[in-house]
This record gives sequence, structure tokens and C-alpha cells, in this order.
Amino acid sequence: MANPFLNRIPTLSGPARDIVPVAPNDTTDMPDVAAALYIEIGGVLSVISLSGQTRSITVADRSFLPVAVRRVNATGTTADGIHALTFG
Repeated sequence: MANPFLNRIPTLSGPARDIVPVAPNDTTDMPDVAAALYIEIGGVLSVISLSGQTRSITVADRSFLPVAVRRVNATGTTADGIHALTFG
């Protein structure tokens, strides 16, 4: 199968390279910064943004959150089925 993305530089407007499940954690950042999050089951999402700020956001089922995130905190997060869209 031909890979149309083989020689392209990843951009924020183009597709992420991967989507990986996120296990919320209060002390450990994700291996790669997420360009966005996809949430299957809505609720409250407690995150640490790329700029290091802790934010709590209420999200609906099947939501995309287009914010660079380094960590999803376990404490304060009630949303479930969280996935990171990454360029790593």
C-alpha cells in the first residue's frame, strides 16, 4: 500500500500520526504531547496543557479537544475512553 504521508512534514492541519489510549495519571506526563484529545464518554477532564497550566474542562460524549496536552490528571477526571492524537 502506498503511504501518501511518507515524505510529508507533519502539520497541525494534517492528520495525526497515531491515536493512543490515555491512562490518566497525576504524576507522569504522556510519552508524546497530544495535539488533541478524543473523549468517548463525556465528563470532566483535568489536564495539564503544553504551557504547564492545569485546566478542568467539561466535555460531551464523542468530543475532540483541540488543545496541546502533556498530561491528563487522574484526580478530577471523570471522562472515560480518552485518546491522544499525536505526531510522535
